[in-house]
Amino acid sequence: MIALTRPVPGAIDRCELTHLERTAIDLPRARAQHAAYEAALAALGCAIGHVPAADHLPDSVFVEDAAIVLDEIAVMTRPGAASRLEEVREVAAALLPFRDLRWLGSPATLDGGDVLLLGRTLYVGTGGRSNHDGVEQLAVAVGPFGYDVRAVQARGCLHLKSAATALAPDLVLVNPEWIAPDTFGAAAVLTIDPAEPFAANVLRVGGTVLCGAAFPRTRARIAATGIETRTVDVSELAKAEGALTCCSLVFNRCPLTSLPTSR
Repeated sequence: MIALTRPVPGAIDRCELTHLERTAIDLPRARAQHAAYEAALAALGCAIGHVPAADHLPDSVFVEDAAIVLDEIAVMTRPGAASRLEEVREVAAALLPFRDLRWLGSPATLDGGDVLLLGRTLYVGTGGRSNHDGVEQLAVAVGPFGYDVRAVQARGCLHLKSAATALAPDLVLVNPEWIAPDTFGAAAVLTIDPAEPFAANVLRVGGTVLCGAAFPRTRARIAATGIETRTVDVSELAKAEGALTCCSLVFNRCPLTSLPTSR
C-alpha cells in the first residue's frame, strides 16, 4: 500500500477553523507527531510518499481533503475553503504515477474528509465544506466504475469523517450525537465512548485500526470487537481541526484496469 503525506506547514497557526477556538500550536511538536504518524503507517506496511511541503498553505498537511483515491481512479476535489484550493495541484502531481485523475469543477465544493467509502457506496457529508454540486460531479466521475454516491447530513462537526469512519468493510465507528447511526444502510455500528466526542475518526490500514491516543475508552471498545488497534498522538494537529484520516491518502499501489461487471 501507498500512504501519501505532506509536511506540517510553517503557517499551520493560520489554519481554517470552524468548530474550535484558536489555540497556539507547537510547531516542532506537531512535526514530531506527524513523523510518528508516518512511522506508524510504515510499520503497518505502507510505503510513504511525500507531497512537497507548502509552508505558505496553512492546512496543507491535511492531504486527505484534496483527493478521493479509489482502486480505479483518483478524483481531485475542490475544497470548500477558498484558501485551500491551491493545495490540490501538487497532490494531483503526486497521484498521477498511480491513478488516472478526474477533476471536479466550479460550482462544486468537496473535501475528501467528507467522503466515506463503504463497499461500493461513497457517503458524502454535505452542508459544510461540501455542497450538492460536488456530490453530483463525484457521482458522474465514479458511476462508470460501479460506485453509488449518497449525500448524508452530519451536524456539529467539520467533516463526515469527524462523525464516522470504517472499522471494517461492514462496521462503522460513529458519534451518534453528530450523525444518525442508521445512516449507513446495513453496516453494523459501534458507537464511541460519550466522553470522547472526537474519537470517531480512526484510520483503518489493512486489519489494524489506528486510534488517537487521546481516546483510550473508545479504543477499548474497538479492541473488544477483536480488531487490532494501535495509537498515535495527534494532539497538536487536533488544534487545527485535524485527525488521523486527514493526514494521509492510503491506497493500493496498483489500480484496477477494468470496470466491474456487477455491483
